[in-house]
Amino acid sequence: MSQDVYVAGVGMIPFTKPGANAPYPQMAAGALRLALADAGIGYDAVRQAYAGYVYGDSTAGQRALYEVGMTGIPIVNVNNNCSTGSTALFLARQAVASGAADVALALGFEHMSPGAIGNVYTDRPSPFDRFDAVTDELVGHGEIPLALRYFGGAGLAHMQQYGTRLETFARIRAKASRHAASNPLALFRTVVTAEEVMASPAIWPGVLTRLMACPPTCGAAAAILCSADAARRLALAPQVRIRAQAMETDRPQTFEARDMREVVGYGMAKAAARKVYEASGVDARDITVVELHDCFAQNELISYEALGLCPEGEAEKFVEDGDNTHGGRVVTNPSGGLLSKGHPLGATGLAQCAELVQQLRGAAGGRQVEGARLALQHNVGLGGACVVTLYERV
Repeated sequence: MSQDVYVAGVGMIPFTKPGANAPYPQMAAGALRLALADAGIGYDAVRQAYAGYVYGDSTAGQRALYEVGMTGIPIVNVNNNCSTGSTALFLARQAVASGAADVALALGFEHMSPGAIGNVYTDRPSPFDRFDAVTDELVGHGEIPLALRYFGGAGLAHMQQYGTRLETFARIRAKASRHAASNPLALFRTVVTAEEVMASPAIWPGVLTRLMACPPTCGAAAAILCSADAARRLALAPQVRIRAQAMETDRPQTFEARDMREVVGYGMAKAAARKVYEASGVDARDITVVELHDCFAQNELISYEALGLCPEGEAEKFVEDGDNTHGGRVVTNPSGGLLSKGHPLGATGLAQCAELVQQLRGAAGGRQVEGARLALQHNVGLGGACVVTLYERV
């Protein structure tokens, strides 16, 4: 049997540039203490913990959690590239839903290095070798770092099929900056115009400018999940429930479709979103706020279509009509998203969770989405995995 799962507490520390961060155990402990305080419980109430990070040695999760307590509970270390945080959330939700634990913790943290992401181990096959081979074949440009080729190539595919203009991606980035201006936890809070985004240095001329890419950052975020029985026992009053959640990994179309959008997870996102909508009985048109994986402005645009926020091929019109921001149909990334908030890989999915929980509580301050009752989260990692989560206010 599956039990309802509630978000009892969330916590997030401000993200920083590499080099300005505290050591990862302190970052993680800071986010965890905030989540426990938000829930109103002590660490001794937690029965299982899932600790997510990408760059770090084995059992770094224990090292981080031991800063707060050593209670002997199961601690599982999680690594699923950029979807690591939401994968930890997925596992914690399963633990509570199944009855294996009535209170579970999902923690994500990351201590990143400056510059483009690259492989740590070079003496063995890369988990991205098939992705790299397809990318080399479809877009070339071997002088550009791979992540930029992946997502720039996905944006280029949309431009070539639908005539999408580069300026549309710039408008997405400008929208992110306007949202971030109201978020005290965002790394970049300076508002930029679409013209300024277009004028920033061209990483891939005609395809991608520097301001269309998110920065490498360090940080941590956490969420405490509980069952209804645990909420009663601990005298909690959670306001947010996880209505549905789905996780997808790659299918053959990732490589066989010969489409860079599929390479970066379009198919995974579409399949996961479909499962969430079917399981919940909720239509995409019912959702008013979304935190989606905008590691690049290009990925935000193709994710509109993958998640069913607009029909395929109409993402540019969706942006032009202002349907992706306050006053439009659905507010996307009210936090400022990865583009403004930063992207510490292991923490990103849980930072998205924290934002949406605050939105559904009506506690998001100047970035509050009016009347938010249903919220969607989309977090993708190449290699690959995608988690889509639907939250509701109760």
